[in-house]
Amino acid sequence: MTAVGRRLPFILALTLGVAALLLAVGPFDDETARAAADEVRVLAGEPSTLDPARVGDAGSAAVVAQLYEGLTALDGSLVARPALARSWDVLDGGRRVVFHLRDGLTFSDGTPLTSDDVVRSWLRLLDPADPSPLVSLLSDVEGALPYARGEIVDPAAVGFRALGNDVEVRLDRPADIASIVSGPSFGVVPASLDPTGVLGGDSFVGSGGYTIDGLDPSGLILAANERYWAGTPAVPSVRLVYDIGGRSPVEAFADGELDYAPISAFDATWIGYDPDLGPQLRSVPSLTTDYYGFDTSRPPFDDARVRRAFAMAVDWKRIVRLTAEDRAIPATGMVPVGIPGRSEADLTPGHDPQAARAALAEAGYPGGVGFPSVTLVSAGYDYDEAVVAELRDVLGIDVRAERMPADQYFDRLAADPPAFWSLSWVADYPSPNDFLGVLLGSGQSSNYARWSSAEFDAAIGDALAAPDAASARDAYTRAERVVQREVPVIPASYGTGWALARDGLLGARENGLGILRLAGLAWSDR
Repeated sequence: MTAVGRRLPFILALTLGVAALLLAVGPFDDETARAAADEVRVLAGEPSTLDPARVGDAGSAAVVAQLYEGLTALDGSLVARPALARSWDVLDGGRRVVFHLRDGLTFSDGTPLTSDDVVRSWLRLLDPADPSPLVSLLSDVEGALPYARGEIVDPAAVGFRALGNDVEVRLDRPADIASIVSGPSFGVVPASLDPTGVLGGDSFVGSGGYTIDGLDPSGLILAANERYWAGTPAVPSVRLVYDIGGRSPVEAFADGELDYAPISAFDATWIGYDPDLGPQLRSVPSLTTDYYGFDTSRPPFDDARVRRAFAMAVDWKRIVRLTAEDRAIPATGMVPVGIPGRSEADLTPGHDPQAARAALAEAGYPGGVGFPSVTLVSAGYDYDEAVVAELRDVLGIDVRAERMPADQYFDRLAADPPAFWSLSWVADYPSPNDFLGVLLGSGQSSNYARWSSAEFDAAIGDALAAPDAASARDAYTRAERVVQREVPVIPASYGTGWALARDGLLGARENGLGILRLAGLAWSDR
């Protein structure tokens, strides 16, 4: 999905918005039955943008995915299925993909939705003046990154073509473009969309299952799109609730004010035994990796020995188990559990204090003597204090922890990464490449480590061109071995989640990427 800090306070509210859209099955009583057929109320975080091209966080993605449809959508098994496109052909050894649009597509206001709209929408992600935070997802498209960097100025040089009712994508190397364009960033927008991404004028026009019907003090109101390609959604109105008056989600849900509410793992431990709430408890899969990283372009972390010292000095698995309890799973690599083609090997640097001290001494800082002042910057991570403490105890290094406000953190990472930082990444599409090539490939926009490795890039290229799943897995594992050795980043944990869903609320299965199609929701007959 998108870059988020799942444990960062500024993103936590937005992540609630994502989890709230992972609607499952759940009980509503007679008191709430009055509105059951007409409305679903979901606890959500306020999105930072409603423009697909500007989406860079999971909360915004969860809302945008309902307003703007893509050519494909992922099902509960993480398989790309037709959406605006009725089918597609993979040609020329995977270097050309042709999507065939459905006949008679329109936007919510009834204006035709054409292949030209698709190409125009996708080119917005490559705008040289303001490229999408997720522009790296298009790195394999011919001319895409050079265009986004302003190295070429003709949009016709980018590998997108509108051909009648078809959209052609030309690639420099094979890529799972059908899965990639399922993400909210690739939603098709009308030409009238306000360039600031607000609402497109006085009347909202979208291509998704829902449109914006209004905003009240508690949140955003969505109305079913009667011109949606799959038919008018069964639930006429979805209310995304931002404000519950400072109460806990559990309390608001128990009081009948919410039909779906993400909750903490701590609450889940006791709710499972509650006779009323227990049957409404849902486990929410999360394809998320929490990780720490270094600015490898500048001292002291331009030296891989220093990075290895930091990695081996900290007992990451113990910290995760003690700090996060059952809220997270200790990581064994950058690719989280649940991603097809993931290696089962432990690809972390490992905990070895003696080797860590030796590596630091070899780098010229025996016992930490002479090591420059370093600050760990994040938006507030559960593990920060424990990491700082172990670096001091094992290496004799004093690292200061600093939290940045939510609205400044991503700008800082993109423009001037801190020497030492932390982040979470939610899958944009179900491939190891989304956690490897997209995050660590040379020159990628999400490569906040500013790391470059020809060996790593070659392994990623081999994985993308692999003739079968086994060969791809071997190549991705080879790439992770380079990360394990060079340590531009340190994987810490994988995400988990919990939610309460009211009985009688039926919906599509959550696909693990934090996005569920609200258009598939319905109240059961009573």
